[in-house]
Amino acid sequence: MTRERRGRSERPDRPVRRDVQRSPRPGAAAGARATASDRASSRRRTSTVTEPGTRRTRESASAARKSAAVETPRRPWYRRPAVMGAVGVVVVVALGLVAWFTPLLSVRKTDVAGATSISEEQIRQVLAVPQGQPLLRVDTEGAAQRVAAIPKVASARVQRVYPSTIRVTVTERVPVVFVDSPGGTHLLDAEAVDYEIAPPPPGVPRLVTESPGWGDPSTAAAIEVLESMPPQLRGQVGQVAAKSISDISVTLLDGRIVVWGGTEKSERKAAVTLPLLTQPGQTYDVSSPDLPTVR
Repeated sequence: MTRERRGRSERPDRPVRRDVQRSPRPGAAAGARATASDRASSRRRTSTVTEPGTRRTRESASAARKSAAVETPRRPWYRRPAVMGAVGVVVVVALGLVAWFTPLLSVRKTDVAGATSISEEQIRQVLAVPQGQPLLRVDTEGAAQRVAAIPKVASARVQRVYPSTIRVTVTERVPVVFVDSPGGTHLLDAEAVDYEIAPPPPGVPRLVTESPGWGDPSTAAAIEVLESMPPQLRGQVGQVAAKSISDISVTLLDGRIVVWGGTEKSERKAAVTLPLLTQPGQTYDVSSPDLPTVR
């Protein structure tokens, strides 16, 4: 018993663990706070070091926007496209009204060009455009038609010349043949228009045909033959006779006769006639230009 007790008493008692919350040591909390503060400061420093380009880029973009806003101010309202377009329309309409209803752009002068045998006074009378009429209200087409109705006028053109002029340009008819009739000598132009009774100018040949005038095929054929001749030959022609469109003959001023035939190959016939006239004879037949004959 004594040994057992001793044995038991000799065994050291095991310490009993107790969950006791230890109180922090003085200064431990302050150290933890300092550590957290240092970490946050380190993050800020790291962010500042690793992202300098981004911050500078943002600052540069902001500065550029402010500079652009300063350098490009907004347009005034009166310089906006819509406002300027509306103002332009109003100005155009106003100018049109001024030109149409007021004497500011009115007729004060009439110029005539191209008239040699027609008097300018006659053209102005037929033109019938009064002084003081606004230019925009002048019917230029109608005025041109009135001037072209003059028999000796082949064509006429009427133009407005701002600020105050009407210009008339005429092309007169030129006689190419004349026709003898009981009423006098009629002059015909290149279109076979009988436009005047007057003495023929020098160098204009006589036309002999059954029904001379515009619309007659024989007249048109005879004029076509004359128009195909070179000046050296045409200047020698005193008369052209056309019994039909295929039977045309030309009488020269010296009395010799050139049998022409029809209007086909007229240029070739004219080229053959000139050297052929150097040969003696009275009648020169070039109706077949490849086989001309002299009698």
